[in-house]
Amino acid sequence: MNTDGDSTAEPEPHKDAAAQAREAMERARASARERGAARISPQTARRRKEAKKEASGGGSPLPFGAGRDPRAMNDNVTALLRRMGWTENIEVAAVTARWREVIGDQIADHCEPVSFEEGVLLLRASSSAWATQMQLMSGQVRHRLNEEFGREIVKQLRFIGPSDRHWVKGPRRVKGRGPRDTYG
Repeated sequence: MNTDGDSTAEPEPHKDAAAQAREAMERARASARERGAARISPQTARRRKEAKKEASGGGSPLPFGAGRDPRAMNDNVTALLRRMGWTENIEVAAVTARWREVIGDQIADHCEPVSFEEGVLLLRASSSAWATQMQLMSGQVRHRLNEEFGREIVKQLRFIGPSDRHWVKGPRRVKGRGPRDTYG
């Protein structure tokens, strides 16, 4: 121990860890005060962060902007669709709902959309002759559909002819007898 009375601080061996941590925290707070930092509540910090994000143009997923003013419902739905990756499928569903007016009456009478996956639109024709005819016209039909979207969403068209009842649920098939049941 130092008995000369000078004020050089030596760590005392009997101080517990909690007391040492408190002293370190007080030194850090004093240093922050000297730099001009001020304590703010977590709520104030959150509000400042949201206001900064709103000012920078970053859309918040929350329905309220800075100041708790509600955002337009259209903005919220658009942000949700973009975040979930549904915009392309929603656009395709909107066009297929208006299929007759988009593609024309003659084609719509003999061809209907079945599914859309990864840029491939599957269409069912009323006969195999119409499926062949639509295959020949696929470039024009694809161009018309992408023109309606305003960008290239449909990358390929696939056509199938009419079909009877089948039990195949996906693109892969296992050979065999299939389901057995009696119908009447």
